[in-house]
Amino acid sequence: MRTTIEAMAEGDVEAIAGLRLAAFFEGTDRTLDEDMAGLRGLIAGDGSETAFVARDRGRPIGSCLLVRSEISSPHDFSPWLAGLIVEDGYRGSGVGTALVRTVEARAVSAGIGKLYLYTWQARGFYEALGWTAVETFEQDGAPMLLMSREL
Repeated sequence: MRTTIEAMAEGDVEAIAGLRLAAFFEGTDRTLDEDMAGLRGLIAGDGSETAFVARDRGRPIGSCLLVRSEISSPHDFSPWLAGLIVEDGYRGSGVGTALVRTVEARAVSAGIGKLYLYTWQARGFYEALGWTAVETFEQDGAPMLLMSREL
């Protein structure tokens, strides 16, 4: 495996949107086209928000975002590490960690001192990377955890 982490490009959008749709938006009204439009907005933006992609031999296998606001967030914090997704066959190989560290490094280079994220199932993963649980709450009838990390 030869994985690289780079800024997301137009050629990555459809594959990453497909991964995101299956992982985050199954059972919702969100469409592939809507997610693709959101990713395109990030890569065409002013640079204050960033989308990164992990590639294995040029093929997109994962992604992570640095965004100002999180979708329907009940918290008024900013900025966020969001949308970490790694294709199933690459999980446990360090790709997710590399994506998180890339977003953290980008935040530091932008003068950001603290990031936030939401998770439930990946609490242990993020804690191992130095993230701290801030608050548990319920969103749309499901448990959720707010985490933060001082950079």
